[in-house]
Amino acid sequence: MTEPSIDIRGAAVDFPIFDAKSRSLKKAVLGKAGGRIGTDSKVPIIEALHDINISLRKGDRVALVGHNGAGKSTLLRLMSGIYEPTRGRAVVRGKVAPVFDLAVGMDPEITGLDNILIRGLFLGMTKKQMESKVDDIAEFTELGDYLEMPLRTYSTGMRVRLALGVVTSIDPEILLLDEGIGAVDAAFLAKARDRLNELVERSGILVFASHSDEFLADLCDTAIWMEHGSIREHGSLRDVLHHYKGHDVLADLGRA
Repeated sequence: MTEPSIDIRGAAVDFPIFDAKSRSLKKAVLGKAGGRIGTDSKVPIIEALHDINISLRKGDRVALVGHNGAGKSTLLRLMSGIYEPTRGRAVVRGKVAPVFDLAVGMDPEITGLDNILIRGLFLGMTKKQMESKVDDIAEFTELGDYLEMPLRTYSTGMRVRLALGVVTSIDPEILLLDEGIGAVDAAFLAKARDRLNELVERSGILVFASHSDEFLADLCDTAIWMEHGSIREHGSLRDVLHHYKGHDVLADLGRA
């Protein structure tokens, strides 16, 4: 059986911007995308990723850091196969579980229990697999009778609990996480962190984009610093966070 791997060589991801009428519009789009604008074409082009070179193997636990718009989410989508490289190549082997938005694959008009099944199918699990996990997910979420109610009746925090319960029950070979779990209380977040650690242990490769130093320290040992669509630095979590933040983040967190 082939082990999971991610190999990206000289990859770029470009987005054409149609009907751009002025340079100011191009600047506005650039500011949101974090890339660079090409001017050689009649159609403005945003180079969202530029010259990306990454090789990941089973056991790698990689943090993605950088300011908003630096290219982290675009890189995760390239790794997942949602985006194809405009130039270069990206070869991903293994079952990928992309978790970019905890709300994706959930229907507000059906019950929490039904959403557990649908969200699991969205993440590549079978109906039978998800049915076997329902009791465990229900216990973890602590939602009780709310699981019989439509999702539209849930608060944001309750929706996050439900989505986290499903996400942390799957068995991926490559887990791609884009942070979106800040809407729950501290006690439940600590409980979720334990489940995430177990999930990481089951997955072959983890790539985690987050602004939470504590989560990154818990789940990752190496890091990639993204800046303007390019890799600024790739190395140990301690070194990369130190250079990115300007201080020893792990020491501040009391980590060896």
